[in-house]
Amino acid sequence: MADQDIWTSVSLPYVRPRRSGQPDAWTEEAAQHGHTGSNILREVVELYPPASVGAALGLREDEPAVVRRRTVLLDEQPIELADSYYPASIARGTRLADMRKIPGGAPTLLVELGHELVHVEEDVSARPATEEERELLRLGDHEWVLVLFRRSLSRDRTPIEVSVLTMVPHGRHLRYKLSL
Repeated sequence: MADQDIWTSVSLPYVRPRRSGQPDAWTEEAAQHGHTGSNILREVVELYPPASVGAALGLREDEPAVVRRRTVLLDEQPIELADSYYPASIARGTRLADMRKIPGGAPTLLVELGHELVHVEEDVSARPATEEERELLRLGDHEWVLVLFRRSLSRDRTPIEVSVLTMVPHGRHLRYKLSL
C-alpha cells in the first residue's frame, strides 16, 4: 500500500463536543478523504458491562451501564464496531439511553449534562476476530481486528465513558494527539 493510501485517524475529534450544525466526526473525517461515512445504531441497552469495562468506569459488579452499539460504515461497508458504555447513573433517562442518534454525538450531550470529557486514555491491541465480529464486519476466517479501548474522564477524573472500538485493520494507521 502506498503512503498516500494509508488513512491516519486522530482521536481528538471523536472526544470533543461538536458545534451546532457540524456533522459528526466520522462523517467529516470520511468526507475529507473523499468518502461517505455513516453508522448504524444496532442497540442501546442497560446491562452489567464486561469486567474490564466496569473496572474502567469505576463500577461495582452490581452497578449497570448503558451501552450504545454502532456499526461504522465507510462507503456503505462495515469497518468498525463501536460500543460506548456509560454509567447508568449518568445515562439513565437521557438521550444516551434512547435508541436514536444523538445530535452532535455523545461528547456534545455529555457537556450539556455537565460531564465535559477532558482526560482520555487509549489502549490499542490486535487479536483474532470473533465469529460475531467476522459476520458484522464481513471478515474471512482467521482474520484479525484492531481493538481500541478508550476511557474518557471528566475534569475531576471521574470515568464517564468507555468505548471499545473493534476495527478492520486494512489500511488503518492510528495517531495520538490529545490536548483537551
